[in-house]
Amino acid sequence: MKKMKWLALACTGAVLVGCGTGNASKDPGQPKRPECIAPAKPGGGFDMTCKLIQSGFKQTETLKDPMRVTYMPGGVGAVAYNKIVNNDPANNNAVIAFSTGSLLNLAQGKFGNFTEKDVKWLSGVAVDYGLVSVHKDSPLKTLDDLMKALQKNPKAISFGGAGSVGGQDWMQTAILAKKAGVNPADMSFVALEGGGEVLTSLLGQHIQVGVGNVSEVGAHLEAGNIRILAVFSDKRLEGKFSQLPTAKEQGYDLEWPVIRGFYMGPKVSDEAFNWWKNAFDQMMANQKFDAVRENQDLLPFELTGEELTAYVYKQTAEMRQLSEEYKLSK
Repeated sequence: MKKMKWLALACTGAVLVGCGTGNASKDPGQPKRPECIAPAKPGGGFDMTCKLIQSGFKQTETLKDPMRVTYMPGGVGAVAYNKIVNNDPANNNAVIAFSTGSLLNLAQGKFGNFTEKDVKWLSGVAVDYGLVSVHKDSPLKTLDDLMKALQKNPKAISFGGAGSVGGQDWMQTAILAKKAGVNPADMSFVALEGGGEVLTSLLGQHIQVGVGNVSEVGAHLEAGNIRILAVFSDKRLEGKFSQLPTAKEQGYDLEWPVIRGFYMGPKVSDEAFNWWKNAFDQMMANQKFDAVRENQDLLPFELTGEELTAYVYKQTAEMRQLSEEYKLSK
């Protein structure tokens, strides 16, 4: 009897270690079937973002159950955002990938009646940076060459970027054009499906300038197929990208960080949200995750919970103002 009583007391205090059968050992907030929703087709930036944490949780052994990745394409995140808020707001098992492009679309009213305040912002895990690139045989050798060509005849330079007019690749191009003293409406922009298609078009010389992200160009850069005219970061990146010039060092004050992170539905339980937040905090504190992130040519960006929420609100407000300036908001 004494032994049974001691065991009962031990089980009462057990939280993660647990006693008896499997379900009793789980934290009440722990997901039963963890899922990462990539709001796009396989192979793009959202897919990469989900696979980053899928691998990160596995390598750091932070998440005991395997994480599955599912795809919900449409509107650079709009379809997934609407589904989670409208139809699945209390899904404690799912985290949904977002990027700076998602925030830009939110700011422009492209997610319908929903705003940045309609979901729970969970974690930022990495940052990428925008850039402009050209074919290796392009006569444009520097960012200044591009700016002078734009000033001479903006229609003669064809830019290619992922997404439509008003998207983040277009926005980077528009800011660049404005700094050259050119009306963005006068430039030539080819809207393509994603970063892969942009690079294919650039290599085929169907466009003259590719707009994209650092994480997309590593292989082509190493192969010598393209030349980077400028990276839109505050200062030079480290490692294999350290030789790439920034727009700032060439005299053009332009920054475009591309945040990659996750949100959850507005009605998930506090226990589930806190469980996920702690899991992300633990994963990002592990050096094994640093290696996983670096392997995808991404840089650290580590905000969770309230800190991420404040960042998202600030960024979206700034993008809303910028979009109004370019007459893009609905």
